[in-house]
Amino acid sequence: MVGFLSLDKGKAAGNNTIPNACMRLASLLMRGDLGLAIADIVLTYSPKDLKQMKVNFSGKIDSLSPDYKKELEETIAVFLDGTYQNIRLMNQQGSFATIQEPVSDQAKDYWEMVADQCSTGDGPGNRLRFLKFLLSGFCMFVQEIPGHPVGMPFPGGDKVDFIDGKYYCPVRTKAHDVDAALCPFCPAEQTPDIGYLKPPVKGSKHRKQEYIKNIYDYHHFNG
Repeated sequence: MVGFLSLDKGKAAGNNTIPNACMRLASLLMRGDLGLAIADIVLTYSPKDLKQMKVNFSGKIDSLSPDYKKELEETIAVFLDGTYQNIRLMNQQGSFATIQEPVSDQAKDYWEMVADQCSTGDGPGNRLRFLKFLLSGFCMFVQEIPGHPVGMPFPGGDKVDFIDGKYYCPVRTKAHDVDAALCPFCPAEQTPDIGYLKPPVKGSKHRKQEYIKNIYDYHHFNG
């Protein structure tokens, strides 16, 4: 297992240090090594930093309807706290040593994007922005789950779903023009736009067979 030079609070705020850290993260080839490296950095942050992230996020979505804003705030709060604690627990238990699978080929491009996104603006702002990308990167490349949490609501009522062993996101293929978007790196699949193609949630065997038949009949060329 490869060790990683931790970033303390003062150093993490420096614009030059974050790109260097991203270069190091991009060089790691195994998911366990990447998880340990991310943990070394993430655990230099405190619950106070997470709280500030929530405050910042709440301010950014202040123009949304009260109900939608509240749902987003609650979903993101659970994601931030849960991911942070999961990293801490896995680090304490030595769990990263048991993860021997290779990192996704997309990870290198992700950390290059992160370095670019965290190289402008003020130091404290970059430091918290980096934490956001570290937590999402941990989810996508170490745990291989979406960068947005299951249950994350989007306008129109759709959410990130986990159905029959697969993750689905309503904006998976619709945010590639946003520089900082997680979507190009996310393991989730695009939620089908056509209603009958949406996977059944806790569906019966008959309903699942119907779902497969609809895909075959309407969206495959059968010769």
